[in-house]
Amino acid sequence: MIEMKNLYMTYPNGVVALNGINVTIEQGEFVYIVGPSGAGKSTFTKMLFREALPTEGSVFVNNKDIRKLKWKEVPYFRRNIGVVYQDFRLLPKLSVYENIAFALEVIEETPKNIRNRVMSVLDQVGLKNKARFIPDELSGGEQQRVAIARAMVNRPGLLIADEPTGNLDPETSWEIMAILEEINASGTTILMATHSKEIVNTVKKRVIAMEDGMIVRDEHRGEYGYEA
Repeated sequence: MIEMKNLYMTYPNGVVALNGINVTIEQGEFVYIVGPSGAGKSTFTKMLFREALPTEGSVFVNNKDIRKLKWKEVPYFRRNIGVVYQDFRLLPKLSVYENIAFALEVIEETPKNIRNRVMSVLDQVGLKNKARFIPDELSGGEQQRVAIARAMVNRPGLLIADEPTGNLDPETSWEIMAILEEINASGTTILMATHSKEIVNTVKKRVIAMEDGMIVRDEHRGEYGYEA
């Protein structure tokens, strides 16, 4: 599913973000990416949907070498990857339904398929009754559920969640984790960057710990190992 080999990334300003990463993640895994700020977590995840390219080394996602993708191929490559952000990134003037449908409209899905798939993912995240609401009418947890639904509407094999509970209260965070676990149980690979020691130590999954651009620990069903 994911393979990084001898991966290095240095930004133009000289900052070394990744320093010799070697890792393999299999289809269907749930993996936490943890470590202090500046450890390289964001750059690690950006590599996977080709928002950044390595200075050296290789990245394979679904057997595709992202360095060899032509620019016109990138949108098609990204259809199999869903991304959820800490700040939701919903379009404020569009309804919940429209925010999710937009991801299908850009790939010219039929209206019937759009409706069926949007309502299906809304049902999955428990928001079928709020399809016509706009983001400002929702709580933070509900907005994050919409963001998850939008990320999943293309039925991606890989879901990248970048601090998905970072702006949420503890109770809502556990609700989001339950949704992510359900998605993972259906076969979707999940990579979740997080600072939440409590979540990592309670919901036991594989833990990849990063520091100074390097993987310093890789444990199945491990613990956070850092102070949040």
